[in-house]
Amino acid sequence: MLFMINVCRIHRRVTLSRILDVRTSHCRYGTVAQTSGVRVRFAPSPTGHIHLGGLRTALYNYLFAKSHGGQFLLRIEDTDQSRFVPDAMKNIEDTLNWANLTPDEGPTQGGNFGPYLQSERLPIYKEHADILLKNGKAYHCFCSQQRLSLLRKAAIRKKETPKYDNRCRHLTPQEIQDKLDQGVSHVIRFKLDEGAVTFEDLVYGLIQQRPALVEGDPVIIKADGFPVYHFANVVDDHCMQISHVLRGWEWLTSVGKHIQLYNAFRWTPPQFAHLPLLLNKDGTKLSKRQNDISVDYLKVKGYSPNSILNLITFCGAGFEDNRKIRTLSQMVNEFSLDGVTQHSAVLDMEMLDYIGQQEILKASQSTEGMEKLVSQLRHLVTETYRERNQGQVPKIADNYLHRIIEIRKLHIKNLHDLVSNKYRYLWIAPNTNAETVKEIIPQPDPFLKYFIKLVSEVPEKDWDQTNLASQLKSLKQKKDADFPSFPKMMKVIRYSLTGQKEGPAVAEIMEMLMKEEVLDRLIRIRKNLSFQDIS
Repeated sequence: MLFMINVCRIHRRVTLSRILDVRTSHCRYGTVAQTSGVRVRFAPSPTGHIHLGGLRTALYNYLFAKSHGGQFLLRIEDTDQSRFVPDAMKNIEDTLNWANLTPDEGPTQGGNFGPYLQSERLPIYKEHADILLKNGKAYHCFCSQQRLSLLRKAAIRKKETPKYDNRCRHLTPQEIQDKLDQGVSHVIRFKLDEGAVTFEDLVYGLIQQRPALVEGDPVIIKADGFPVYHFANVVDDHCMQISHVLRGWEWLTSVGKHIQLYNAFRWTPPQFAHLPLLLNKDGTKLSKRQNDISVDYLKVKGYSPNSILNLITFCGAGFEDNRKIRTLSQMVNEFSLDGVTQHSAVLDMEMLDYIGQQEILKASQSTEGMEKLVSQLRHLVTETYRERNQGQVPKIADNYLHRIIEIRKLHIKNLHDLVSNKYRYLWIAPNTNAETVKEIIPQPDPFLKYFIKLVSEVPEKDWDQTNLASQLKSLKQKKDADFPSFPKMMKVIRYSLTGQKEGPAVAEIMEMLMKEEVLDRLIRIRKNLSFQDIS
């Protein structure tokens, strides 16, 4: 089925000998500019929101273009109207912008090679289909769906590959004209050559394919006037002067057919590079139905664009060190198509947490990086608690945010963790109740009174985990009846400060909240217990 021979993989280094020549488009529809250099495109179909497989293709096209000083285009392939999802195109553009993979040309940016939506390019496809009809490389096909279905069933019964028998290729000009005059529904098919097609893929090396062995003459224009993917793809890549086509491995078996289309127009094909198959950790193929590979899902979970892009490069190769965390500009500088491997790439989602934490640790080491983290955390807190607190946003000082990040940076995978319910007490005083405290310590007043006094005497300059842990340990020395066991005292302190029964060490919680807030919460819990004498 693969009908592909990987003869060798020598001479895989990308050469720019041809692409630096000025290319002149032979598109006869509209005015097309001349250009030179590397031009690549990301050409998704708007059939759903973008996932990591699609983002990988966009990233590698972007890196290849920018590493050669070239142009990165976005083209929306929306010719299959039956699968069109209304907000998908906006999601694709928003995701690329969020990931900082902003196209140089596209539906929103415009450019000299538009339109960039295939549904707006129908006259271009019709003109090029007419060229193939006139030069004898294509023909009208009037076969009904019923006949095609019978052919398919007969092939299956014979255990043969189902394919069209090219019957309409042999109609006379008069027969064709009669059917057109009668308004018989028809498609346009491309005549496949019987011979072999040999080409060099920049990843998989020298390949030979025989398209006519595995399929009949393919449809290029459907009955509704819309082109099929393969035809529109070739016409657009030529008209937009694409120099290199980087796409997923699943399209490799289509290259022979595409090259025959290029030859039919007497066009020079672009260079092809097919990226290895992307697999889940268990070896299964990625699926759009997997929520955890949706970029939207990962955004909501708080992963940064750079974390997600690094995850992709970890499994997609293209770099000497596939476990180095890079900025996007570093990726551009270090990327090489020579480093992309032929074997399938495994997507290890667990690496996202490691990458996210490493990014925070690296950023916190510089003043500029920490300022950026503080700004991002402030925005997250504001947005999160404006919704949860009916518009009321806690007032937070920069030094407080700085302290939170510094203390918890080894325990979080991204800043969104710090605005989860687990850390709600950092931004909003907890709703504690007396009954919960009394369940732990039936008579808590003597202990709380003593602990409040102990805390109030700790100097601000000594307000850190080490000193606070020492003060807490001193409670172990209290053996009289008014003081319960040490674990129970810690439970009451933790609950009083956070409203939770589990979490970071009590000394760490106290350091994060700072002295004034700790005292306020301890005093408040005593008041809730109806103890009036707090002196």
